[in-house]
Amino acid sequence: MSDDDFMQASDEEYDFEYEEDEDEDTGDVDIENKYYNAKQTKTSDPEGAVEEFLGIPSLEPEKGDWGFKALKQAIKLEFKLQWYQKATEHYRELLTYVKSAVTRNYSEKSIDNMLNFIEKGADNPSAVQCIEQFYSLTLQCFQSTNNERLWLKTNIKLAKLLLDRKDYHAVGRKLRELHRVCKKEDGTDDPSKGTYSLEIYALEIQMYSEMRNNNQLKALYQKALKVRSAVPHPKIQGIIRECGGKMHMSEENWKDAQSDFFEAFRNYDEAGDLRRIQVLKYLLLTTMLMKSDINPFDSQETKPYKNDPRIAAMTDLVDAYQRDDITKYEDVLQKNTDLLADPFIAENIDEVTRNMRTKGVLKLIAPYTRMRLSKIAESLRISEPEVQDIVSYLIVDGRVQGRIDEHSGTVEIESPGDAERAKAIERLSSAVADLYTAIFKDGDGFRNTLPDLANTGFGDPVADFGGGFPDVGRRRGGRRGNMKNMMNMALH
Repeated sequence: MSDDDFMQASDEEYDFEYEEDEDEDTGDVDIENKYYNAKQTKTSDPEGAVEEFLGIPSLEPEKGDWGFKALKQAIKLEFKLQWYQKATEHYRELLTYVKSAVTRNYSEKSIDNMLNFIEKGADNPSAVQCIEQFYSLTLQCFQSTNNERLWLKTNIKLAKLLLDRKDYHAVGRKLRELHRVCKKEDGTDDPSKGTYSLEIYALEIQMYSEMRNNNQLKALYQKALKVRSAVPHPKIQGIIRECGGKMHMSEENWKDAQSDFFEAFRNYDEAGDLRRIQVLKYLLLTTMLMKSDINPFDSQETKPYKNDPRIAAMTDLVDAYQRDDITKYEDVLQKNTDLLADPFIAENIDEVTRNMRTKGVLKLIAPYTRMRLSKIAESLRISEPEVQDIVSYLIVDGRVQGRIDEHSGTVEIESPGDAERAKAIERLSSAVADLYTAIFKDGDGFRNTLPDLANTGFGDPVADFGGGFPDVGRRRGGRRGNMKNMMNMALH
């Protein structure tokens, strides 16, 4: 074959291969264009975008990436449009791609993101039911493919869903199953699954926190803090610390509660979780319960949130509390009733309010010896029975010396000077009683002996008494000295 013939044959061969590749590329380009055109209409025409996305899988000769991507987009839109039945059907179709059409890592990440996406839209019973079906289909799929990692993730998500529904019996059963998977054959924790173990502990701690089972909660809390083989997401640590803070609050251990709430806030902040704002409110609450004068915004972590409008009401409460300004405190509470929408704050703010009102009562009654309960109630803008309850507590606690006259509706307060005068009067009365005993009882006994002395011939018994009986004279002088001392004691 000549060189010209070879070149001609070569050109024909290369021309043929180039044309074949061009056909394949053209097909991929058409699918890609269809996909991105559908993405552009997601906002303006979601129903049309769904139709476009669902048309892409059939354009591929074999299941591939574009069909997988298009189904993901269609399912998300269907879920937003509340087409839950269609979303479930297409999710079932999507799972057929994970066995051969896409790589294991890509499919695992995509499915996990999909489940995270639909979790955020669980705002009605139908959506929750749809999510449960998604979880069930996922577990069936990845159990058969022996993908333990995604199986664990999906089961943890299912446990979260059950916990949100307060189905504690089902949550407990699911958590026990998960704990078994995260242990080795000898029953000890598997270090390679430490991160999953910590997530499971976090869920269990949340469950017992909601159930107010502090004994179980404390044991699990200590176990979770001892897990060292995990590199958990900061949000998981935030959940554990938040529940620990609530546990310490229930035990009135304000110091440890403050420490845990600070750690929870720091972790939530690192994770970018909105829960950080609510936990920061809990941190401010513990500052008041500790009766601390330290500014909670002095730390580097909390300083950026000092002027955040979402915590302005709580910040104002702390400021009023630390300045003992009961009027400002009550104003903030009355104008921000949404603060009490959180059951945890509503439950614990009563202790702070009572402390404030107690200090307010003490400040009001300090200058007076008598004050009407109605006047105190009016000044503090609380009910009269509550005032009576606070004053009674102060009297029993020894912080107020006085008594309540329920008939006249007043509180009568004894000042320290009154108490000293009462003690002086009591000492004087005792001295007078001793004086009476000395003069009349002992003196009567002495006078009874005078007639006997006269009969003995000593002459004037009174005149002779001083000279004839020196011991008796000393005795009388001693008695006068004792009486003088007793009078001085009474007066001083």
